Amino acid sequence: MGELEKLGIETLALDVTDAESIGRTRDEIASRTNGRLDILVNNAQVYNPTLLWPYLISSSAYPVAATDMSMDAVRALFEVNLFAPMALVQKFVHLLISSRQGRIINIGSQSGILPVPFSAAYNTSKAAIHAFGNTLRVELAPFNIHVMNVITGAVKSNIAKPNTIPDNSLFKAMEPLYQAKRLNVSQVNATPTEEYARTVVAEVLKSSPRAVLWAGSRSWTVWFLDTFLPQSVKDWAMTRMFGFSEFALQIRNKNKHV
Repeated sequence: MGELEKLGIETLALDVTDAESIGRTRDEIASRTNGRLDILVNNAQVYNPTLLWPYLISSSAYPVAATDMSMDAVRALFEVNLFAPMALVQKFVHLLISSRQGRIINIGSQSGILPVPFSAAYNTSKAAIHAFGNTLRVELAPFNIHVMNVITGAVKSNIAKPNTIPDNSLFKAMEPLYQAKRLNVSQVNATPTEEYARTVVAEVLKSSPRAVLWAGSRSWTVWFLDTFLPQSVKDWAMTRMFGFSEFALQIRNKNKHV
């Protein structure tokens, strides 16, 4: 947050999974702004290494197969990606109402639209935050609060960290493909962070922001797939992109020799 402070922006530390921390932050903001808040952005990530150990460190993507997930790690991820935004909305809603033009921005992901392999928990949390935002938009409209979901495409980040497939995994034989594809594909031709941020801010500050903003590399491709093509096309695209066609061939060849 030091870089923000250099720009003259006032910053506060907030643990979005701690109810007391949320309450203190709400009270501090209310005291500084005469009880109002114009914009609430839900965009937290997991940065506590102990929460998702041993599967990843300092990342919220949790890149493991659905059959290998630690349920403790899944719960920790949902605490940040879904339950925290729900709690923040409850705590800050009266400040947003006092603004008379409050806005809630949920930073979602195309992973909530696509069946991205080795990302089931993250995908599910993002699909849930999209649904939460859509419901909030209807419920809070009478209070003049606008809710916008941002469906984020590929953006430069450190969300995917080096990782290995567990030795007892059904997918251990896929390790080379996993290393070559899963941990790199999200950063191929990714939109620079600054460009993505400018796009989001420009939309948020409009007098009538859209309900859903698709931003980041490949986001419009995903929009087209989701809007006009059947689910089977998305399944096929992910199968090809992440090497599952090759893995299926490996399994078939192995079974022939059993």
